[in-house]
Amino acid sequence: MRSFALLVAVSLISFSNLLTANCWGQSTPAMVASNGVAVAPNAGGTSGSADASKPSANPPAPSGSVSVSQPAPAPLPDHSLPSRIAVGVKVSLLGAGIEVATPITYHTNLRFGFNAFSYGRGFTNDGINYNANLNFRSAETHFDWFPFAGGFHLSPGVMVYNGNRISAGATVAGGDQFTLNNVSYISSAATPVSGTGKIEFNTVAPTFLLGWGNLLPRSHRHFSVPFELGVVVEGSPKSTLNLTGIACDTTGANCRDVATDPNIQNNVLGQQTKLNNNMSFFKAYPVMSLGFGYKF
Repeated sequence: MRSFALLVAVSLISFSNLLTANCWGQSTPAMVASNGVAVAPNAGGTSGSADASKPSANPPAPSGSVSVSQPAPAPLPDHSLPSRIAVGVKVSLLGAGIEVATPITYHTNLRFGFNAFSYGRGFTNDGINYNANLNFRSAETHFDWFPFAGGFHLSPGVMVYNGNRISAGATVAGGDQFTLNNVSYISSAATPVSGTGKIEFNTVAPTFLLGWGNLLPRSHRHFSVPFELGVVVEGSPKSTLNLTGIACDTTGANCRDVATDPNIQNNVLGQQTKLNNNMSFFKAYPVMSLGFGYKF
């Protein structure tokens, strides 16, 4: 009886301790499972493993997962300006030339050039012998626009100095016949007719060119071979004819001083007009050039 009473007392004390813990929100001590993992009782009084009772809020990434790399973005086109200067030489219908170019934007250049050419030749026109010299001297500037960022370009510009001209010495041998403004004369044997003549154009002339090639390539290349076609609007030619000596009619009589006789001077002016008409195709002078350039 005594042992039974002791067992009942221990049972009551254990029950009262469990009841007190549940009433006051106290948790019962965790128990250790046989595999060494701590097991806590759940709300129903049963115990279970903390790892197995509920899934983790942030489960670890699977060890075998592979990250997917995104493709690299395409590189942006390089629109930086090239070197600041390029020089070139060329041969054109304006003569041999040299030019310098510098970039303004990725699609535009500013270009300066100088041309020179000389040629001498004799010819006869209306019975007057001319010892002519063709002298080309010009300075030009162009605004080069490359609409497609390649070699093709449009180049409006200005010939800031147009020194292109034809100058000649004029002679008529004594006894030879010549005409001025379609009126015939005979040069006096004693004082033959002689003089000078020249043909000039506007000092400043607009130009327009189109071509292929860029003195300043938008790449790592240093060399270029530009080719251009275009026109220089020089305006109407202006001829001047100054004659001296004695001219007679076709019978050899009625001889007069060419420099002072008003009738002969009127015919000299008419001859200048005729020369201007013969040279009228130079109003719009065609230009074709081929060059070689180097970019520094």
